[in-house]
Amino acid sequence: MARTHLAIYPGSFDPITFGHLDVIARGRRLFDELVVAVGRHPGKEPLFSLDERVEMVRTLVPDVIADDPDGAPVSVLGFSGLTVDAAKRAGAAVILRGVRNLSDLQYEVQQAVTNRQVAGLETAFIVAGQSFAYTSSSLIRQITAMGDDLGVLAPMVPPLVIDRLREKKADLHPVLMRLLRNHTDDD
Repeated sequence: MARTHLAIYPGSFDPITFGHLDVIARGRRLFDELVVAVGRHPGKEPLFSLDERVEMVRTLVPDVIADDPDGAPVSVLGFSGLTVDAAKRAGAAVILRGVRNLSDLQYEVQQAVTNRQVAGLETAFIVAGQSFAYTSSSLIRQITAMGDDLGVLAPMVPPLVIDRLREKKADLHPVLMRLLRNHTDDD
C-alpha cells in the first residue's frame, strides 16, 4: 500500500489573499492531500472571526480545485492552539508554508527547526509568485482601514474578500478603527 503524503497549510488567513490561494494551488501538485488549517493567532485580534475565515476559505477553494481537477484534494479546518498539534490531529507529515521574501524565510526557517525538534514535522516552502511577493493580510487590512476605494484590492484578493472587507469597514470594525487611529496618530 502506497503511503499518503498529507500536508497542512496553516495560517490566520485574515483575510485570505491570492498569494494564499497560489500556495494552495501549488501545494496540491506536491502532496497527495492538503489540509488548509485556519488558526487563531494568540497575539493578534482578528478582523474576521475564525468561522468567517474558515467559511471564506471553504468558499474559495473549489475555484482552485476547478482550475486543476487532477490536483490533490483539499480540506479546510479551523483550529486553536499549536500548529504542530493541529498537524498531528490531521495526520500531516509536512507543514506547508509560503515564503514571500528574506524576512519571511528567516522567520519560517526558525519555525521549521522548532517544529522538527518539537514534533518531528518537516516543513516544505513554496516561494511566492512574483505578483504576490508584497501582498500580505496586514497590508490588506491597512488599505481597508485607510483607503476610500477598496476596488484597488482586486489584484490582491478575490471579489468575495473585497465584499466582506467593505462590510467590516461599513460596520466600523474595531480592528480597522484602531489601524486608522494609529495611522492618524503617526501623522
